Amino acid sequence: MAVLPVIPEYVTVHLGPPDSSAPNVTVPFADYIKNVASSEIFPTWPENAIRANIYAQISFVLNRIFTDYYGSRGYDFDITNSIGIDQSFVNGRDYFDNISRIVDEIFNDYVVQGDSVEPYFTAYCDGREIRCEGLEQWGTVDLANQGLSPLEILRYYYGDDINIVNNAPIGSRAYTWDGRTLGYGSIGNSVQQIQIRLNRISKNFPAIPKIFPVNGIFDRSTEDAVRAYQSAFNLVADGLVGKQTWYSIQKTYSAVKRLNDLASEGLSREEVTGIFQSTLSEGDSGSEVFELQYLLALVGEYNNEVQAPSIDGIFGVGTRRALESFERAYGLTVNGTVELSDWDRLYREYVGILSSLPEGYSNSTTVPYGGRVLRLGVNGEDVRLLQEYLNYISNTYTQIPKVEADGIFGVATEAAVVAFKNIFGLEPTPIVSASTWDLITSTYRDLYDGASTNSGQFPGVSLG
Repeated sequence: MAVLPVIPEYVTVHLGPPDSSAPNVTVPFADYIKNVASSEIFPTWPENAIRANIYAQISFVLNRIFTDYYGSRGYDFDITNSIGIDQSFVNGRDYFDNISRIVDEIFNDYVVQGDSVEPYFTAYCDGREIRCEGLEQWGTVDLANQGLSPLEILRYYYGDDINIVNNAPIGSRAYTWDGRTLGYGSIGNSVQQIQIRLNRISKNFPAIPKIFPVNGIFDRSTEDAVRAYQSAFNLVADGLVGKQTWYSIQKTYSAVKRLNDLASEGLSREEVTGIFQSTLSEGDSGSEVFELQYLLALVGEYNNEVQAPSIDGIFGVGTRRALESFERAYGLTVNGTVELSDWDRLYREYVGILSSLPEGYSNSTTVPYGGRVLRLGVNGEDVRLLQEYLNYISNTYTQIPKVEADGIFGVATEAAVVAFKNIFGLEPTPIVSASTWDLITSTYRDLYDGASTNSGQFPGVSLG
């Protein structure tokens, strides 16, 4: 699920420089483009020149909106009418008929560069009184008279890797803060976007630690990165992402990526593709279902109203009934479909359970997953427990090398994790998240409790 650019229904224009006390006006998106085009160019120009200019004007404002250029700076508008920094907009003016017709045809088309997904920052100037590195409006007339198409005109100014996205959908905006304060225990694509942004920002500000993996779960490593960012940018270092921190991160991310510049680094599709589906329901399968089942099972151990499903990564009838029992127990809409509200409440309950456990707690000789991804360089009690579990399992599965249980996730622990994953058919990545932790601890419990296993076998797990 990608967070791709959409055409907003309306544009809010500030009728003056950004810091002025001028009023704002809100107009339909197509009307805004008609106004700008009628104010910037002449209706007598060749049609291909008019179209090239309109493509540039559409992309310019969409770049402002998609990157939340003004919102991330604390303003309550999308763009100004100051021609030195934005586009000319004359409130209340009439539109030229031929320009209005063209805008109605192409208002949801925009310019992109290469493989980037964001609307390209199509900077331009008049080309007579002012010359610039971008599109020169009067120059488009000469090019159109030479027979160049609108796309060829755009490529002349912006480069051969320029293309036009046609028929973009009309919808809600991509990166506007949704009103939720994100913190330890939050889950969803908004968390993933923060993780992606902080990891890129850390290239320029190395005091901000990397978050790995980028999984849409606000764990301790995400909290540490948020605190480091807040400290670096003189914000309250509380580890929470509210409105101020959200927009500060967005502003800094756009700056280091140069998204509002002709020399933009660009946004790849991977950077705007959400991990979490908008919904999850019966018939789905995969790692996300596994995570759901694991969390439901853990909450079910402490709340008798919640049924515990089988943890197999398949959203069947049992998982639906377990989810419905959770929804009933916590006052959510009972529909057997996982939505963002279900994820948030489920993960908050999970975090609450972990924080309430006394030190040294053991449930059936193992402890629940602690909420942070274990990887090379991580230290702590959860790493020591992981090492002990793996050492015990290695008595049966001798392909797993023994490690020193010192609480330090080094290369030896990494090798043991990879060996375990290879044996049990998991992708052999050298990290331990909730699903891997669950399989390690369940294997440990079965062996510890005397479950019947033979070399090369484990109940319920295909070894391939």
